[in-house]
Amino acid sequence: MSAAVSRLWPGGSATIQELGGGITNRNFKVVVDGSAYVLRMGGAKTSLLGIDRAVEHAAGVRAFELGVGPEVVAFVPEEGWLVCRFIDGREISLTEMREPSTLARVASALRTLHDSPPIPGRFDAWAVVDGYRAVAEAHGVEIPAEFAPMRALADSIRSARGQQPVVPCHNDLLNANFLDDGSVRIVDWEYAGMGDRFFDLANFSVNHEFSVENDRAMLRVYFGEAREADLASVRMMRFMSDFREAMWGVLQSGISDLDFDFSGYAVQHFARLEAAAPDVKKSVRDETDRQD
Repeated sequence: MSAAVSRLWPGGSATIQELGGGITNRNFKVVVDGSAYVLRMGGAKTSLLGIDRAVEHAAGVRAFELGVGPEVVAFVPEEGWLVCRFIDGREISLTEMREPSTLARVASALRTLHDSPPIPGRFDAWAVVDGYRAVAEAHGVEIPAEFAPMRALADSIRSARGQQPVVPCHNDLLNANFLDDGSVRIVDWEYAGMGDRFFDLANFSVNHEFSVENDRAMLRVYFGEAREADLASVRMMRFMSDFREAMWGVLQSGISDLDFDFSGYAVQHFARLEAAAPDVKKSVRDETDRQD
């Protein structure tokens, strides 16, 4: 770590503090000559998770240009290092995320991102799930029996929704990736790419434990109205968000050296998939009937 800091800030007087919370990378707050930065050092084998550090860098630069992310000040691709200016902001609680004023600010930030010009990279939830399965199997990981029925339901979601336009998306809207410094800032762009805006909205929804009414409120501030077809898309894509997380946990259980219960993480998300499946099947039927 000290060698990395010396390389990035030669001759600078630095203090270093490791930041907790990450389960893929290591993050450090580095204060150099009165200026604070976050140094993200990519974890081992993260390319197996579909992470492209050049895409992450480009997405982070775009986010700063749009005013929704921190300033990117350095990128060392051969090392997997990314340096951003430290945001002196506060966390936004799950409860606060449901408040109309906060939800409107988050929706505005997401809409600004989604309406911006294309960025590098592609994120397709179905391809990600299948890719994680293939890599997990190649590393000797046993695929849970729940995968097959959940994958079949995922196919029915794709069939019901049809081809969707792709827009710049974050694709990992965990609560920990939001900060408030007077504006809503989104951090950690390593899964960013061109994707389905409804995956982003659903990912935000499920990670913040939104109810159906919370989703309607989110859609009203994002689109200006809460159309039933859009609500159905969010509810179906919440399933795809959890499916991605479940298979992420399965793969990480076979490749990660971090001290984290990835198998338990996968089990938790497969249980959420099974609990959501009946409502998702109804949404699929309703959407199919609506199109007939």
